[in-house]
Amino acid sequence: MDNHLYHNSNNSVNEAEAVWSKCLGVIKDNINYRTFQTWFEPIRAVALNGSVLTLQVPSQFFYEWLEEHYVELLGKTIKRILGREAKLEYRILMESSASQRNPASINMPASNYNKPSKDSNYVDMPLKWDDPTNIKTPYAIPGLKRMQIDPQLNANYTFDNYVEGDCNRVARSAGLHVAQKPGATSFNPLVVFGGVGWGKTHLVQAIGNEVRRLHPNKAVLYVSAEKFINQFIDHSKNNEINDFIHFYQLIDVLILDDIHLFVPATKTQDVFFAIFNHLHQSGKQIILTSDTPPKDLEGMQERLLSRFRWGLNADIQAPDFETRQHILQVKMKQEGLEIPEEVVKYVAYNVQTNVRELEGALIALFAQATLNRKEIDLDLAKRVMKNFVKTAARELTIENIQKMVCEYFHLPYDRLLAKTRKREVVQARQITMYLAKKFTKSSLKNIGEHFGGFDHTTVIHSCQTVENLMDTDTEYKEHLLELQQKVQLASI
Repeated sequence: MDNHLYHNSNNSVNEAEAVWSKCLGVIKDNINYRTFQTWFEPIRAVALNGSVLTLQVPSQFFYEWLEEHYVELLGKTIKRILGREAKLEYRILMESSASQRNPASINMPASNYNKPSKDSNYVDMPLKWDDPTNIKTPYAIPGLKRMQIDPQLNANYTFDNYVEGDCNRVARSAGLHVAQKPGATSFNPLVVFGGVGWGKTHLVQAIGNEVRRLHPNKAVLYVSAEKFINQFIDHSKNNEINDFIHFYQLIDVLILDDIHLFVPATKTQDVFFAIFNHLHQSGKQIILTSDTPPKDLEGMQERLLSRFRWGLNADIQAPDFETRQHILQVKMKQEGLEIPEEVVKYVAYNVQTNVRELEGALIALFAQATLNRKEIDLDLAKRVMKNFVKTAARELTIENIQKMVCEYFHLPYDRLLAKTRKREVVQARQITMYLAKKFTKSSLKNIGEHFGGFDHTTVIHSCQTVENLMDTDTEYKEHLLELQQKVQLASI
C-alpha cells in the first residue's frame, strides 16, 4: 500500500472516512462482532491532517474506554494503514441538556500505543455474539440459547392481580401498551416512579410476564439496581466488563428496578449509559423504576436523565381508600379467606402507608384468628391493628374529616379552604362541616375557623342544607352515607 497517498492528500472528511474504513476492516478481523458493534461502529472519522487521524466519539466515557482497552489495537491498525508516523486524536462530543443540533466537542490526543492493552478480547476467530454461552453471563442457563435466559420474574406478579385505581391508572395503562408492543411504542424508556410499597415492582414484573406470554421469543430480564451494581463490581474485579456489557445488550426487554440506587455509583452509570444507548438504538424496550421522579435524582448524570425523558415518566401514588379495599379483596380471594366487609373497610382505612403493610395486616389478622380459634370480627381487628399500626388509635379531627372528603370528591385540600362559590367546593365544604359537627366535639365556632374564618351561623346553615338535601336528593344521600361510614370507621 502506498502510504504517501494519504500523506499528500488534502484534509477532506472523505479521505479520513476512507482511511477509517480500511482501519475498521482490520479491527473487525481481530475482535468479536459484538465488541466491534459496541465500541467501533459509533466512531466517525472527521479529519485527516497529514498522518494525524481524528476520530469523533460519543462521550468522555467512550474515549476513556477505548484508551483503556483498545489503544494498542488502534495504534497498530493506523500505523499499518498510514505508516509509522501515524497518530490518532479524538474529538469528544460533550453531553448537554440543550439542543444537540450543534453539540460542543473537545479534542484529546491518544495515548502511547506501545503500552500493553488490558483487554484480552482480541481473537483470531470472531465469537458468535448472539450466543450467551460464548461469554460469561449473570443469568444465562448453561447450554441454552439466548431466548432461554432466566428472566428473574415472579410469576405471581401479573396484570390480573394488579388492582387498578386512580393512583396507578396511567402507569398500568402504559405498562399494558408496552407489553403488547415492546420497543415499538413512544413509551421507551418507561420510567415508573412512586413511594415504597406502592406497587412499582408488581407492575413492571407484570409487564415482563405479559411480554413473555405474548412474545415468547423475546429475551426478558428483571434485575434490581443493587444486583446490577454488584455484578458490575464483580466483573470489574475479574476484568470481564466486556462480557457484562455484551450480555445486557442481548436483552430485548430490560427491567431495572430502583434506579435511584445508581446515584452514588458513577462508574455504574457510565456502563449503564452504554447499555441504554445500544438497547434503545436497537429498538429494545427499557423499563425503569425509581422511588423519586427522575428530575429529583440529584447525582444522576444529566446525559442519563435526558434519556429517561425520551419516553414516559409515569407516577404511582399511594392507593386511596377504595383501591385499598379492592387490594384486600383480591388478596382474600387468592388466599381463600372470608372476612366481613366491615372488617375489610376498617383495615383499609387504618393502613394507609403502602400495599405491603396492607397485605401484612390481613395476614396478621388471619394468623391471630387461626391461633386463637376465633372468628374474624371487628373486635379482633381492633386488637390486631393496635399492635400493627399506630394509625389505628389516632384521634379523629376536623383535619382528618376534611382530608377524607377531599379524597372522596377528588378535590385539592387548598380548594376546600378557598373563598369560592363554585358549587362542587361549596357542597364539599357543607358536607365536611356537617360531618365535623356530627363526629367531633368541636364547637361551631371552631369548625368555622377551620375553613378560613367562617362564623358559627355559616356552619349551622351548612348542616341544615345537608339535612334538607338528604331528604330530597337520593344520589346526594348515598354519597353522604358512604362518607359517614368512612368517618365512623375512623372514629372506632
